[in-house]
Amino acid sequence: MFGNRFDSVDLKGDIFGGVTTAIISLPLALAFGVASGAGAEAGLWGAIMVGLFAALFGGSTTLISEPTGPMTVIMTAVLTSMMAKYPETGAAMTFTVVMMAGAFQIILGTLKLGKYVTLMPYSVISGFMSGIGVILIILQLSPLLGHSAPSGGVIGTLSALPATLFNLKFSELFLGALTLGILFYFPKKYRKLVPAQLVALVAVTLISIILFDTDTIRRIGEIPAGLPSIVIPHFNADMFTIMVIDALVLGTLGCIDTLLTAVIGDSLTRKEHDSDKELRGQGLANMISGLFGALPGAGATMGTVTNIQVGARSPLSGIVRAGVLALVVLVAGGLTEPIPMSVLAGIAVYVGFNILDWSFIQRAHKVSIHGMAIMYGVMFLTVFVDLIAAVGLGVFISNIVIIEKLSKEQARKIKAISDADENDVPLTDDERLLLDKANGKVLFFYLSGPMIFSVSKAITRQHNHISDYQVMILDLTDVPMIDVTVGLALENAVKDALDANCEVILLCEHTQTRQRLEKLNILQLIASNGSLAKHEFKSRSEALQAALEHVENNKAETN
Repeated sequence: MFGNRFDSVDLKGDIFGGVTTAIISLPLALAFGVASGAGAEAGLWGAIMVGLFAALFGGSTTLISEPTGPMTVIMTAVLTSMMAKYPETGAAMTFTVVMMAGAFQIILGTLKLGKYVTLMPYSVISGFMSGIGVILIILQLSPLLGHSAPSGGVIGTLSALPATLFNLKFSELFLGALTLGILFYFPKKYRKLVPAQLVALVAVTLISIILFDTDTIRRIGEIPAGLPSIVIPHFNADMFTIMVIDALVLGTLGCIDTLLTAVIGDSLTRKEHDSDKELRGQGLANMISGLFGALPGAGATMGTVTNIQVGARSPLSGIVRAGVLALVVLVAGGLTEPIPMSVLAGIAVYVGFNILDWSFIQRAHKVSIHGMAIMYGVMFLTVFVDLIAAVGLGVFISNIVIIEKLSKEQARKIKAISDADENDVPLTDDERLLLDKANGKVLFFYLSGPMIFSVSKAITRQHNHISDYQVMILDLTDVPMIDVTVGLALENAVKDALDANCEVILLCEHTQTRQRLEKLNILQLIASNGSLAKHEFKSRSEALQAALEHVENNKAETN
C-alpha cells in the first residue's frame, strides 16, 4: 500500500522537517481558512487532513500537501456562490464539491493520466497562476482595510472599494501594513531559522493586544477544540451541473499544483515521483478533508522545498507535520483567539504576491511576443472572466501558434525536384546523374520527418504541375509517421498523377507510415494502376533507374 517510499526514513531529518513545515503551515492555514470564508478551523483541519493522507497514500517521498493560494481562491468562489443561493445548505454543497474534486483526482490517477496533466505551454501556466495571485490580492483588500469581504468576488470587491476606502479602519490597516512590512523586509539570514509568516503573526498580534482594545479590532476568536463534525454530502438538482464543473476546476487545479510541485521536489531529491499514485493520494486526502468540512489542498512548493532542505527524506515528515498541527488545534486552540483578521489578510496578500510569476513577467516580452500575449490574456481572463475559459482558450491559442510554427518548419521538408542541380534532397552523385538523364520528366517528391495535418497544403502546392511529368517518385523513406490528413493529401497527389498518366513509384520503409498508407488504400491504388511492372523500391537508385527506363521507353515509342 505504501510502496517503498518509507525505505529512506531519516528519523532526525523527517521529524525536524515535519516540525519546521508545521510552523510554516500554521499561519498560512489560518489565513487561507479565513480568506475562504469557511473559517480558520477549516484551514487548519485542511492542512492536517490533506497533509496526513497525501503523505500516507501519495506517490512522492517529501511532498508537503496543504491548502494553497490557488485552491483557496477557487474554494472562496464556490463557497460564496453556494451560500448566496442556498444559505442553509450552501456550506454542505461546497464541501460536497471538495469531495467530488477528490474523486475526480482519484479517477485521473486510476486511468494513469497524471503525466498529461501538466502538458500545457508555460505561458498558459504562468498566466493562470499569476491571475490566481491577482485574485487572492484583490479579495483581501477589504479585510486589509478593516471590513469583511463583500460578495461578488473580484468584481464585487472592486465595485465596493470606493466605499471601503471611505470607511477604512486605520487601526486594522496599520496592523495589515505592519504585517506586510515584516513579510517583505524580514532579513533573509533569519528566514532560515524562523518563517517570516510566523514572526509577523506573533509580533503583530502582540502589538495589537498592547495598542488596541480587544473589541476594536476584528479577531479570529477561539478555535473549537475537538475533532470537526462530519459533513453529509448534499446535492441539489438545480446546481448539480455547476457543482460538477466546480469540482472539475478544483480537482484539475489541485492536480496541476501538486504535480508541478512534485517535479520541483524531484529536482532537489534526485528521485522520481509516481504521478498517478500521487493523484490518487491527493484525491483521497481531499475527499476526507471535504467530508470533515475542511479546505481542499495540493502540493505546496514552499513547504516541500523547506521540508527537503532541512533534511526530510520520507513521507514520515508529512505525518509528523500533521500530528504537530493537530496538537495545536486540540490542545492550544485558545492561542489563536487574539489574532487580528487584518494580519491574516496581510499574510494572504503576501502569498498572492509570491504566486505572481515575476520571473516570466519581467522577461516575457524578450522571450516571445506570442507567449507574452497569451500569458497576459490568460491572466486577464482568469481574473475577470472564468478559470476554465482562461485555460481552455490559452491552451487552444498556444497550440494554434505552435502548429503554425511546426507547419512552416515541416513545409520546408517537403521538396519536389526534377533538376539534378537542386540540392534540396539527399541524393548521391550517381542518383543525381540518373535524375539528370530523365531531362525533367521525373518528379522526385521527397518528404522527411513526422507529417501532421498542417502540411497538407504544402503537399498540394508541390504537385500542382504533375501533368508535366511522366513519373513521380514519392519518397517517404525519412517519414516515421503521417496522420490521416496528410495521408489523404498524398492520396490526392497519387490520384492526380495517375489521372495525368504519370506513373507513381513509392519509397517507404517505416512500418507505421506503410500501415497508414495501407489503411487508406494508397498502396493498392499505386500497385493497381499504371504500366510499370514494379511500383515499390527499397533504394532511391533503383527507383530512379526504373523511372529513367520508363521515360526512355516512352521516348522510343514516340519516335
